[in-house]
Amino acid sequence: MTIQFDKEYLSELYYTGKCSDKKHRFQPGVVRNYVKRIITLADAPNVEALYVLNSLNYEVLSGDKDGVSSVRIDKKYRLEFLVVEQNEPVITICNILDITNHYK
Repeated sequence: MTIQFDKEYLSELYYTGKCSDKKHRFQPGVVRNYVKRIITLADAPNVEALYVLNSLNYEVLSGDKDGVSSVRIDKKYRLEFLVVEQNEPVITICNILDITNHYK
């Protein structure tokens, strides 16, 4: 899948491993797992491939986040993203939205 970042701090975390924005600082383990999840999403040929990877806990959210998908970064954090399918040729664009605390 093609990866696009919705927010600058998400791109910084992926490419440099740290963020210049003090609001979005995470523990090194969370950042490592975040990078692993982005690589997994980039390597997946389509969304259906995410269902078979049980460790991701892939789900499509509902309610106020209707249509947004998520995978787990760890027990506390999840990675939220939108999947857009485009035709000719079929390109799946994974727009990374946010890292959120799963229990807030």
